Amino acid sequence: MAEEEASKQKGDSQEPEQENNEAVEKDNAADSVLDSDEEQGSELASELQTLIDEAVAAALLEQQDSVLRAQAEVQNMRRRVEADIEKAHKFALEKFSAELLNVMDNMERALQAVADPEEESVKALCEGIELTIKEFLTVLNKFSIEQIDPEGEPFDPQLHQAMSLVENPDVEPNTVISVVQKGYSLNGRVIRPAMVMVSK
Repeated sequence: MAEEEASKQKGDSQEPEQENNEAVEKDNAADSVLDSDEEQGSELASELQTLIDEAVAAALLEQQDSVLRAQAEVQNMRRRVEADIEKAHKFALEKFSAELLNVMDNMERALQAVADPEEESVKALCEGIELTIKEFLTVLNKFSIEQIDPEGEPFDPQLHQAMSLVENPDVEPNTVISVVQKGYSLNGRVIRPAMVMVSK
């Protein structure tokens, strides 16, 4: 009986020890699971951070590209506006000067209509018209309006308008032999071509 009790006590004392060992093993297993979960979590976090960094870098590059494009577009627009303003300043007088050319034509016709400019009765009048034409041309030149008077020059279709072709063996073919109406240009742009007769 005493033996039974001793073995019973021995068995009872082994049970708690065994339970303790099992509990320690469970704790160790739980710790290893937690450690492995933490490792996986940190790997996931680093992968996630890498993906976030790549997405942010891509978005930043895209934004920088769009900003550069916008800046280039603004610069191009500024250049176009500046060019338009410059053209507006240069050619603002185009319509006005085209109207003035009729006055110049009429004064030249008046001078040509006089049969004998040296005759005493019209001499003063002719001199007055000549001085007026000279002053008128000076004023036109101040505003960059230049006369195109191409007599004797080669025909240029950008500056001259041919009225007719005339046989003339004395000059080379395609030469302006007579100016019917003088032309004018404003800052290099033709506002009225010279009407001319050209040799064949």
